[in-house]
Amino acid sequence: MAPSRGGPPPEGCAFVLELPSDLRLIESAVGYLAERLRAYRFDGSRLNLNFRVGMAEALANAMIYGNGSDPEKRVRVEVELSPDEVSVQVHDQGAGFDPARVPDPTLPENLDLGGGRGIFLIRTLMDEVRYNDAGNCVHLVLRRAEPRRRASGE
Repeated sequence: MAPSRGGPPPEGCAFVLELPSDLRLIESAVGYLAERLRAYRFDGSRLNLNFRVGMAEALANAMIYGNGSDPEKRVRVEVELSPDEVSVQVHDQGAGFDPARVPDPTLPENLDLGGGRGIFLIRTLMDEVRYNDAGNCVHLVLRRAEPRRRASGE
């Protein structure tokens, strides 16, 4: 039963999706996840921009780079919803990587390089981004309310 739209946020829930490494599935998977969040009263640009773009990038990275676009390999998405935030872990079956070695795509010397833009977007749009030690799982957190930014000079 879907939670009602009025009143305080529901307690929360957890669920898992498993997807083959097929880029054609990303749009529908992200749409499904967004609808689940909307049922828990996540809405606005944090859902429609931050969550959708961050998740699409995380899934694409897992499928393309982690699983080498191998349709036999799966991407596991673990979602935990609470009244204050959504926490998502995206696991691939690849060997992993070291995110610290990915060049910053905003530096002048890296502007023409092909990699790092998806990770940059994820880090910019999500409130927390952590990788496991193996580098084959990214943990994303998006809070319901945008964190307060300090004004310059504080």
